[in-house]
Amino acid sequence: MDSKINIPEEEWKKKLTEEQYRVLREKGTESAFSGKFYTNHENGIYTCAACGTELFRSDVKYDSGSGWPSFYDAISQDKLKFETDSRYGMTRIELSCGNCGGHLGHVFDDGPNPTGKRYCINSASLDFKKK
Repeated sequence: MDSKINIPEEEWKKKLTEEQYRVLREKGTESAFSGKFYTNHENGIYTCAACGTELFRSDVKYDSGSGWPSFYDAISQDKLKFETDSRYGMTRIELSCGNCGGHLGHVFDDGPNPTGKRYCINSASLDFKKK
């Protein structure tokens, strides 16, 4: 994984839970409607669970009905990495943390105004800093 920080995989295994490691480092996906932040409605900032980079504000989170936390905008596009993902017989845009390279989820063009984007993110890849 390309990233700005270089931590050996053995260190990631120690730092992250088994589920976080599976999602963030092995590009896994948690089951729909199961993540701890899917129904979170508190005010704050969502950060990368691996490195702490601030990624999304709670005021751009919305219920997409998809089963995963969804956001219509990011704090900064520079904090994200976008790559084409052709796994599982479909083409999507994979979203990773621009700092540590951890897999976050995918971004789709079916979100609400003003961006029209749906950042569909695994709860396991996120932490939350309450305001």
